[in-house]
Amino acid sequence: MSAVSESVGRRMTLGYLADHYGFGLEPSFAVDVTITALADEVDSISPGSLYIPSKSVDVERLEQARARGAYAALVPHAMREVADSAQLPLLFAEPDARQIGALASDIAGKPSGLLAMFAICGEDGDEVEANVIRLADFLHMLGNPVGVISASGSSSLERRLDLRHPIGVLDVQHTLAVCGEDGAAAAVVALNERTLRPDALQSVGVDVLGCVDEEKPQSLAALRQAQRYGFAAPKQLKVTTRTEESDALASQSALGQRDASERRLSLAIAMTLAAGVRRGNIKSALRVSQELR
Repeated sequence: MSAVSESVGRRMTLGYLADHYGFGLEPSFAVDVTITALADEVDSISPGSLYIPSKSVDVERLEQARARGAYAALVPHAMREVADSAQLPLLFAEPDARQIGALASDIAGKPSGLLAMFAICGEDGDEVEANVIRLADFLHMLGNPVGVISASGSSSLERRLDLRHPIGVLDVQHTLAVCGEDGAAAAVVALNERTLRPDALQSVGVDVLGCVDEEKPQSLAALRQAQRYGFAAPKQLKVTTRTEESDALASQSALGQRDASERRLSLAIAMTLAAGVRRGNIKSALRVSQELR
């Protein structure tokens, strides 16, 4: 699946897309045609989709898209000569990754702006995914419904999501929108190549960025690697790593076992502190969890 669908998005006219994004449109009278979904693969097209080919496209592929229910297609300007023979409206542009991300976010309802967005990077992909699970569990312990995007298992609250990783920007926006619709307050994303394609996080704002690597050179390298996914971040964003305080809190909890599990809990605590969660709330959650165990 590589699509943003109507069930979690909003409707847009071709006229809006032409005006807002500067796309050309043929025929011009198709301004009121309404798009309800985006798809970058023919197999993922649903009725009402705008087809945005991820690879080269020709008239035959456009006909396949139309037969699947596409209402329009976004193609390069070089294809203007086929506009008359195409059986569906065409938007003309050579959008870059940033523009595709903005369009996908727009039609999905800009979901990352409605969620507290956490992302974790690191040189070890397995450890990144393990820390994503630990952070999601800890946020849930604090009373936050959570969505997860990770190759080891993406989910919306308790519901497993059927995604074929690595996923691109359309699937990311769709997944975040689904999480928002399900009532999630936060989402946690694994920043590794098993989970995401390059530029998959275009137009996704990250509030807290954690790194599993403790040494500064490693954390800086991991940050540079993470930036290939294109996420947006405030200028004051700093990479969050374990701290003496988070280590102490983790070691005092029965959840910590002075091993990798305790280190993951420590990073989860450090990231929730960076998000503005009060220390008292964190201590209370750890105490309740200890009592339950």
